[in-house]
Amino acid sequence: MKVCVFCSSSNNIPEKYKQSAYRFGQFLANEGITLVYGGATGGLMDAVAQGAKAGDGEIIGVIPDIIIKMNRLSHLPTQQIIVSTMSERKMRLKQEADAFVVLPGGYGTLDEMFDVIASGNVGEHRKPLICVNEDGFYRQLLGQIATMRTECFTPKNENYKPVFVATLEECMKQIRILHTNK
Repeated sequence: MKVCVFCSSSNNIPEKYKQSAYRFGQFLANEGITLVYGGATGGLMDAVAQGAKAGDGEIIGVIPDIIIKMNRLSHLPTQQIIVSTMSERKMRLKQEADAFVVLPGGYGTLDEMFDVIASGNVGEHRKPLICVNEDGFYRQLLGQIATMRTECFTPKNENYKPVFVATLEECMKQIRILHTNK
């Protein structure tokens, strides 16, 4: 099984998020699950890959040329896939993964998450997406989603729904179930 992780690449974030990402990387490796991620250095991206590396896990990095030119190519992946654009990166991440996990992040993380949700809604895939709302990080986003549903900006019967969990442990439990049933 391959799990794609979307998360922050910023180094200027609280340490608690880096520690959680590292633990999640270790979890994936210990479960025999391949980490698929953006292949760049920094922040949670480094932390999750370092955790997977510490557990001798398989790591697939998918990185666009522009990020390589910014000297952000990580050397942690066991397999590095180089693509031309950020859009191609998202497409390749979706192709490689069997499931998606969203850890705290910024615009890029949200872009990746919403791309998976939107493509799932139109039937391009049925791969599960689990968003970790650690310490209420995505609380306001959940409020916005509720507003979109209440005001009918999303279909009443959505074809594809992300799963939001409050803790990393809940996420790991969900991934373990998916891995067992694969």
